[in-house]
Amino acid sequence: MAIISDGTTIADAGAFSVSLGSLVHIKTLTASASATLTFVGGASSVVLDNTFPIYKFEFIGLHPVEASGNLSVAFRDGSTAYDAPMTTTYLKTRHTASGTELAAQTYDTGNDLANATGFTILNESTGNDDTKNISGFLYIFNPSSTTFTKTIMADVHSIATDRSISDHITTSGYINVTAAVDAVQFKFHNGAVQTGKIKLYGIKDS
Repeated sequence: MAIISDGTTIADAGAFSVSLGSLVHIKTLTASASATLTFVGGASSVVLDNTFPIYKFEFIGLHPVEASGNLSVAFRDGSTAYDAPMTTTYLKTRHTASGTELAAQTYDTGNDLANATGFTILNESTGNDDTKNISGFLYIFNPSSTTFTKTIMADVHSIATDRSISDHITTSGYINVTAAVDAVQFKFHNGAVQTGKIKLYGIKDS
C-alpha cells in the first residue's frame, strides 16, 4: 500500500523516496561474513524491473575477510546462474601516501572482459586489516529492456593490500544480452564480505 502526502508518493511496496527527489531507496544489504550480497528482483522487497530506467548500487565500507580482496559483480538474465556475458574496460589511478610512485593512470588488460561470462572485477586487491575498506557505486541502465544490451558504469575507491596506496578504479561496459537482467550479485573473489553495506536505489525518469 502506498503512502501519499500532498499528492507525492513517499513509500510504495517497501521503497522510500529520498528527500522526495529522483533517487528512491529500495533495499540495503548489510554484510556479516557474507559469501555474497545478492539483489533479486521481485524477492525480499527488491525492485529491479521497468519501474526505473536507472538503478544505482552504493558500496559503503565493504571490508574483506581475506587479504587482497577484489570486489566483483555478475548479473542474471532470467536463469538461475549469474553468468550473463560482459564486455568491460578497467582503468586505474594509483598514488602512495609518500607521493613517490604509481601516480599515472593505466589501462589494465588483466581485469577487463571480452564477452566473457562470470564476474567482473571492480577494485584492486584491498587489504583486510582494520583500516582498509572499499566504497563507491555502480549504475545499470534499463536492466529490464528486451531490445538493447545493458550499460554498466562503476567508480570505486579502495586501499591496496601491501602499501598505503589509494586506488581509484573505473569500470564500464555492457551486459551482452537482450534478455532482461533480473538479479545482481556482489562478492569478493577470494572470501567473504566481513562488514559493510550495499544500498540499491532507483532513479526516476525525468
